Amino acid sequence: MFDIEDYDYDLPGELIAQVPVPDRDESRLLVVDRSSGSMKDRHFRDLPELLLPGDLLVVNNTRVVPARIFGRKESGGRIEILVLEYGNKENTKTETRWCLLRSSKRPRKGSRLFFEGDHSGVVENLGQDGLIQITFQGPQSIDSLLEKSGMMPLPPYIRRKEKDPFSDLDRERYQTVFAERKGAVAAPTASLHFTTELLTRLRQAGISLVHITLHVGHGTFRPVRTSDIRDHRLGYEEYDLDPETANIIEHSKSEGRRIVAVGTTVVRTLESVAGPKGGLKSGRGKTDLLITPGHSFKVVDALITNFHLPRSSLLFLVSAFAGLGLIKEAYRTAIAKAYRFYSYGDAMLIL
Repeated sequence: MFDIEDYDYDLPGELIAQVPVPDRDESRLLVVDRSSGSMKDRHFRDLPELLLPGDLLVVNNTRVVPARIFGRKESGGRIEILVLEYGNKENTKTETRWCLLRSSKRPRKGSRLFFEGDHSGVVENLGQDGLIQITFQGPQSIDSLLEKSGMMPLPPYIRRKEKDPFSDLDRERYQTVFAERKGAVAAPTASLHFTTELLTRLRQAGISLVHITLHVGHGTFRPVRTSDIRDHRLGYEEYDLDPETANIIEHSKSEGRRIVAVGTTVVRTLESVAGPKGGLKSGRGKTDLLITPGHSFKVVDALITNFHLPRSSLLFLVSAFAGLGLIKEAYRTAIAKAYRFYSYGDAMLIL
């Protein structure tokens, strides 16, 4: 149950979704019942008839920053970086940020980097797993450069080139319809399937919806290098749960209504702020909660989620929620039926 090898599986490359389906809610939806073990093939647009009147959907309203930019080293070698910190309050023309670097050879500390629009950078520190600290300089802030020229920080299994024709599509479709608060370096992908029309139909079916915020951090890219999954460490991510939303969730629980988490980020936030008896502590904070089998879920009753990478912390979480055996069977079923996997892929509803 805690051996990393238990969370490995083989996925045919053609099932890794490279682009989203034309209409968000046309994605397929595998409905998994934890009590019976049954599985049904539906579409995401069917959600209003799959949930119950009175259910409360909780979504993440974080907004992804187009934080991926390209540049070159002093030697002329090409680099790609993902700026991990966003929203410097001073918004100055000289700013130091931690980034993730992709390059054939890591630059040395003190070396200069060059980006478009007369922006440059100096390498201040080198960290582990591709982390690099850069002091940026230019005619405008680095945040302004990202908003103008940055590409969406798609995960590496979605293949995009510099100035890729799909980049404009990614700016729209790798953002949820709930996206309001800038700060994430990855999308809460379970929410990518919602449309405004589907939200209207959910409300008409008596299903409510509230927003929380968790800014997805670079820990989502961090590979698991431990044989015992409980030894893995996630990076801290910032969350915000306002008092009114906390009260609505607590009141819904007290009335016996189901709390349906849309995505693993919502699960981690709610379970992080839950007290022993399920009460929620509102406010802003940071969480590095790693959920593995054996976790006692205090708030979440049902989960909407995408299909996750093997050997990943997200797979640990869904296995904790539904049971490792059932999740393995669900993934085998999804592969056999050619579901589309990962960020731009199909979804699963675990009841």
